[in-house]
Amino acid sequence: MRRCSLRLLLAALMLSPLVDGSASAKEYLLTSTRPNTLVMIDPAARKVTRTYDIAGPGAVLGIVPSPDNRIVYAVTNHWGSVVGIDLDSGKEVFHADFSSGALRVRNTFGMEVSADGRELYVLLLPTEIGRNEYTVQEPHIAVYRTDAGLEAKPVRTLPVPRRTTTLLRSTDGSKLYCVSWDIHVIDPKDGRELEVKKVTHLPRPGFAEPDVFGVWNQFEQAKVFINPYTVASAGGDSAAPGPMKNGMVTLDLASGEMRMKEFEDTTKVIFSAVVNPKKRDEAFAVYTTLAKIDLAGGALVKRIDLPHTYYTVNISGDGREVYVGGTMDDIGIYSSETLEKLGEVKLPGGGDQSLSWVRVINR
Repeated sequence: MRRCSLRLLLAALMLSPLVDGSASAKEYLLTSTRPNTLVMIDPAARKVTRTYDIAGPGAVLGIVPSPDNRIVYAVTNHWGSVVGIDLDSGKEVFHADFSSGALRVRNTFGMEVSADGRELYVLLLPTEIGRNEYTVQEPHIAVYRTDAGLEAKPVRTLPVPRRTTTLLRSTDGSKLYCVSWDIHVIDPKDGRELEVKKVTHLPRPGFAEPDVFGVWNQFEQAKVFINPYTVASAGGDSAAPGPMKNGMVTLDLASGEMRMKEFEDTTKVIFSAVVNPKKRDEAFAVYTTLAKIDLAGGALVKRIDLPHTYYTVNISGDGREVYVGGTMDDIGIYSSETLEKLGEVKLPGGGDQSLSWVRVINR
């Protein structure tokens, strides 16, 4: 009986993945550089752990890890293909080309994986290339099985509103959030629209329609999607318009609760933001500056200038370190408490990250 119990214990330990939730799991950052190189970074050691050369032309755009953090899906080939890279072996284990015949198809940012890791959702925009004209087709979400191998084809397609840029799933996987001018909530099984959470078309006295821009996914730590917007405000009793305002849209991916709140008059441009997983009313936003924001109070807490533009931002699981990336060939590491710069990781080869996302995984 004792020998049997020991064997069961050893088997359980061998089968236990070092993934999210494991006490021994460690955080890594995933980003990419030109040309077509995926980069894994150990932020605690302040160094690059491994690089993965992706075959073919182009540079990586969207980066989506599988739920067990073993496979990473990356859009490449000038936004015309998606590949799945095994992070242990470095081998390509999934590949799908979007275009066929006269139909030129591109992904424009939106990509997500199902909660069980069996399906990949990819936002696609097709255009029929004729002899004398281009005919724009309806956008849609192509659903792939992640075990489809190197010649994957969609198993079904789902309708999606035009202008959609971001796809997010609820934490239980039952809903797919499609971020366009508004957030359309659909059933990922059949594409049925379940709800529309109004953003641009939400009537708010004293405010015009907000200008929403967001193409980077960095919600994995707090399980909260956050997107900056700019909006014109009314001038009170004056006929003159009021100041432009910067605000944030937040969407809790567990509860589905959405909030919009302004926090400052517009003096700086913001490209993307992230919520602190340990202080969920605290957010950090980047472009030419790094800003710390009180979401509950609607106030700017602190802002510092950055050495150059950074398109995207992420945060450590303990909420202590903020990572700024995208644009050039470095990741800046800052204290979430003081915004003091704590470190920097230079990426190999000197290639730009450009629009690439920065994601956090646990392994």
